[in-house]
Amino acid sequence: MFVLQVVVVVLLVAAAVAVLLVQARRDSERDARHRSQTAAETFAHSPGLVDVLTGPDPAAVLEPAAQVAQEAGGVDAITVLDPAGVFLTGPDTAQIGSRYQGNLGPFLAAGQSLTTKYSTNQGDAFVTVVPVYGRAGEPLALVVAAITVDRVNDTVGRLIPWLVLGAAGALALSAGAAALVSRRLRRQTRGLGPSEITRMYEHHDAVLHAAREGVLILDAERRVVLANDEARRLLDLPDVVERRGSASLALPPGLADLLVSGRDASDEVHIVGDRLLAVNQRPTAPYGSAGSVVTLRDTTELRQLAGQAQAVRERLSLLYEAGVRVGTTLDVARTAQELADLCVPRFADIVTVDLLDAMLDGGEPTPSPTPSPVTDPETHDASEAAPGSSGRMRRVTSHWAEWGGGVPTLYPIGEEIEFAEATPMAEALRDGRGVLRADLAADLAWQAQAPDRAARLIEAGVHSLVTVPLKARGLVLGLATFWRGAGSAAFDTDDVSFAEEVAARAAVAVDNARRYTREHATAVTLQRSLLPHALPEQDAVDAAYRYLPARAATAPGAPADTAAYAAEAETVVGAGVGGDWYDVIVLPGARVALVVGDVVGHGLHAAATMGRLRTAVRNFSALDLSPDEVVGHLDELVAGIDQDRPEDNAIGPGGADGPEGLAGPDASVGRMTGATCLYAIYDPVAGRVVAARAGHPGPAVVDAAGAVDFPQVPASLPLGLNEGLPIETAEFDLAEGSRLVLFTDGLVERRDRHEDGDGDAGLDLLRDALVTAGPAATPEQTCDAVIAALGVERPSDDVALLVARTHVLDDARVAVWDVPSDPEAVGAVRAACARQLDAWGLGAIDFTAELILSELVTNAIRYGTPPIRVRLIHERALTCEVSDAGSTAPHLRRAATTDEGGRGLFLVARFAARWGTRYTARGKVIWAELPLPGAGDAPTADLGDALLDQFTDADW
Repeated sequence: MFVLQVVVVVLLVAAAVAVLLVQARRDSERDARHRSQTAAETFAHSPGLVDVLTGPDPAAVLEPAAQVAQEAGGVDAITVLDPAGVFLTGPDTAQIGSRYQGNLGPFLAAGQSLTTKYSTNQGDAFVTVVPVYGRAGEPLALVVAAITVDRVNDTVGRLIPWLVLGAAGALALSAGAAALVSRRLRRQTRGLGPSEITRMYEHHDAVLHAAREGVLILDAERRVVLANDEARRLLDLPDVVERRGSASLALPPGLADLLVSGRDASDEVHIVGDRLLAVNQRPTAPYGSAGSVVTLRDTTELRQLAGQAQAVRERLSLLYEAGVRVGTTLDVARTAQELADLCVPRFADIVTVDLLDAMLDGGEPTPSPTPSPVTDPETHDASEAAPGSSGRMRRVTSHWAEWGGGVPTLYPIGEEIEFAEATPMAEALRDGRGVLRADLAADLAWQAQAPDRAARLIEAGVHSLVTVPLKARGLVLGLATFWRGAGSAAFDTDDVSFAEEVAARAAVAVDNARRYTREHATAVTLQRSLLPHALPEQDAVDAAYRYLPARAATAPGAPADTAAYAAEAETVVGAGVGGDWYDVIVLPGARVALVVGDVVGHGLHAAATMGRLRTAVRNFSALDLSPDEVVGHLDELVAGIDQDRPEDNAIGPGGADGPEGLAGPDASVGRMTGATCLYAIYDPVAGRVVAARAGHPGPAVVDAAGAVDFPQVPASLPLGLNEGLPIETAEFDLAEGSRLVLFTDGLVERRDRHEDGDGDAGLDLLRDALVTAGPAATPEQTCDAVIAALGVERPSDDVALLVARTHVLDDARVAVWDVPSDPEAVGAVRAACARQLDAWGLGAIDFTAELILSELVTNAIRYGTPPIRVRLIHERALTCEVSDAGSTAPHLRRAATTDEGGRGLFLVARFAARWGTRYTARGKVIWAELPLPGAGDAPTADLGDALLDQFTDADW
């Protein structure tokens, strides 16, 4: 731009110089003409010239006068010729007297001066010829004045340097001015060139007038500087609005005040005619001169679209909340109520949910081949019989908002309902989709079901409904019906789609709750069958127990896929079903085993695992093993079972014992590792407890005075983790009336008591509860006091509590004899036994007891190791015990016909109610129990018959 300006200035200066030169040339020629004429005329009309010309020697007089006139006139030559053409004067004196060879006639005849331009070797020249006449008018001479143009240009040439210098100065001044102007323009245009400025202007003009947003630019005096086409249309402005004040535009008061004030505004809404305009106003400074720019946007359509978008957002929000709020518990009725709570009043004024009867009990919904007939349908309910449903439905929930219609005339919750095929509910079930009735007042088929009820509903303001089947896995579970009353818009087709989506999500949750109900019932049944139904009768302890299953307050939603449901529902199906167990096992020798165990987890697997462990414990106890041996064998059993389980564990018919082939969440489901157990044997004869535990809390002891202690029982790892390490036991004596308290960790380890679930706080509470119960509390009272004090009415983990009050057997009911290792001592033992039985009033069984005792003592003398001891215990049965220091145990076998012996143990087994061997630290004890007289289960076989049974016909 600057270069162009300089070029333009140079051209202008050059043109000016050229013009000046041309003008100077012209002026020079004009000056030369005038000089030649002036010199010739002046000389020709000088006074005395006529007299000189008529004098005797005119040349001598005229030559000097011509030289003077030539110098004075500034011409090159003044020449005088007589009429004959003789030079009287001349530029060269040599020419004086010579004759001019040309024709002078025209000049003499002209009677006036003549100026002619000639080209010479010295350039252009102007020659003026003036005739001189005498007094009589006769021609006397011709005066010729000649001057070249270059003679005049010498004067102009002296001015050219000054002219060039002035032109250069003008050029420099112009260039500097152009540079300053160019810099200012570039600064103001931010470096944009003319083409860019033109293009920007075109673009801005196109955008300004093509945009769907009005633009007003106001100056500092609040006059309109610019208004685009959209602003003119939105504000109804006149054609000529520029330079008019904003207050004179006939705008609404609010908008006019905003424009006049010039204050900042952001999306202020103003009504202009039938339009709703969003107005923004910002100052133009510092981007321009003082003023402001106003933008106007028509939001009338946007408001409508925004309303529709808001409705869509609310529906999406409801659908999201349906996934979160519906199905928070695995309870069918509660899930239906959550659906109603969600939709009222945000979607409907009234919501009713009806389910098949089978759903409430956890049964599988079964389709019926034909629809059931209608009895007395509820016209504003959403449930009816149709193909694909059982026909009979029961009201589960009815929920309504404060919609001004009072209490709607709905069927009460729990009532069984049937609907006709003409109702919209039947149509929904037949077609498997939602049905809309936008105008119930005009729906005669709906009203015909129960005209009085329909009239009351319409009078209350109910005007439309949408009824949607609840379907899951292709089966109809029930119906959900949504109603709207006075003050709410009627349902439309979009509402039907939304209702179907919400109902679909709710149906999955309802079906999950149904399946949970069924599985929970199955698990409860299993657990109840595996736990003791009643404690056995025995005299060693008075026992009482409490079992509190974990309670699941909420469930983890309602996942749509079956595998996810199995993974989540398995964690809560154990609400009421866990792996804790307890047991009281009667042992020989008037002893009793007290057992408490815990299996990690809840549900079917925990219950099944618990049953397996409890059975194993009873079997090991039947072998009359010590507590450490029982726990050790149990540990080996658990470890072996877990090792034998496949890694790809499955739940269901294809894998394990879960329902419906649900895939397990991981391979650890159903494993036993982590189970714990506390096993204690109480001997009322010695008043002693021997206990062993694996990963389980130790027992508490309350003595007869009410003092509480927690005896130290050596701890071992949970079952299955000890890897063959020995299990240690603890022994402690209990006085008559002491209470032995066995419990699981769910009683003392609660997260709400300690952030780490530490059981110390729980043990302190347990101690306080046992002390508070007092020394006279019975086991039942003790259980109640502990449960109440520890606040486990709704535990987060299973709780098993077993309380046993001990009894010590009277010494008068126990007889002990040391037997020498001599066969002759058997008779003395038999006699002492007979006397003791008579003293106890057991003479009716003295022969049997003597027979059994003699056989056991004989075996001990023959095969055992001294010392040998006999002990009789009179309790609920008569227990005969023979102990020795040997470790070999007798084995029952059928003797051959040629054997002289081998039939003694057979007789013991035949006449005793039960018999067995128990190993001790000092040897073994062989024992046999005989029912007391009158017990009704004493052996009735004759001795002879028993002996003869040892032989078969082939033996004879």
